[in-house]
Amino acid sequence: MAITSSAKKALRASKKKRVFNLRRKSDIEKNVKAFRKLVLAKDKVAAAKLVPVIYQALDKAVKTGYIKVNASSRTKSRVMAALAKIA
Repeated sequence: MAITSSAKKALRASKKKRVFNLRRKSDIEKNVKAFRKLVLAKDKVAAAKLVPVIYQALDKAVKTGYIKVNASSRTKSRVMAALAKIA
């Protein structure tokens, strides 16, 4: 347990940040999972509509420092590669 006042404040800040980080994580995971299901079903139109949503979630995660730029770029690249493979 935190003893000093600065440690207590850091703990409060950490709890607040955790909520936002979990929200970012769930946004990314939920959208990418839905995209992958659409790719498996070969539904190119619906999958293409989900791409901007995924990009937005990744960009917000980078902006807030939840993930790094290269991790975001890698995920975007994999999303577009999967979309291109749909016949």
